[in-house]
Amino acid sequence: MAEYRVEISLAAWQDIDKISDFYLGMAGAASAQKITDKILDTLELLGSFPYMGAQHPDPALAQREFRKVICGDYVCVYKVLETSVYVYRIVNGKTDYPRLLK
Repeated sequence: MAEYRVEISLAAWQDIDKISDFYLGMAGAASAQKITDKILDTLELLGSFPYMGAQHPDPALAQREFRKVICGDYVCVYKVLETSVYVYRIVNGKTDYPRLLK
């Protein structure tokens, strides 16, 4: 059983939906399900291993204690709180995503 509760923000759920829709349109339902499962499995691991993701390299985000974990082409940005892991966004790592959190 996970030691930390994983909480996913509305924005992160919307990110997952957009990622799934993209894969659905590009490669079909099986591909969309596979990437969605991969992201959700990674987030579930944070419940047991909340510090598995690195402190965010962006200085402004690191100062605010954001961490990131890589899942394929995507970056899951989160914070470890007292008893939970709060996932803020899930974004393509090739984009200028730190500006979304500043």
